[in-house]
Amino acid sequence: MYDLGDLVEMKKPHACKANQWEIIRMGMDIKIKCTNCGHIVMLPRRDFDKKMKKVLVKKGE
Repeated sequence: MYDLGDLVEMKKPHACKANQWEIIRMGMDIKIKCTNCGHIVMLPRRDFDKKMKKVLVKKGE
């Protein structure tokens, strides 16, 4: 699965052409931050689970 601080790849790239996001908040909603431009998006956990493709880097690695 995924955890706070992990870098994830979403199914669709962001408008800035990057597709790497950092999870910065978890709860009922998940807040992610684009690692390229710094844009922050908040998604319901259910939507995040549908739109996430894979975990790129775990926080501890």
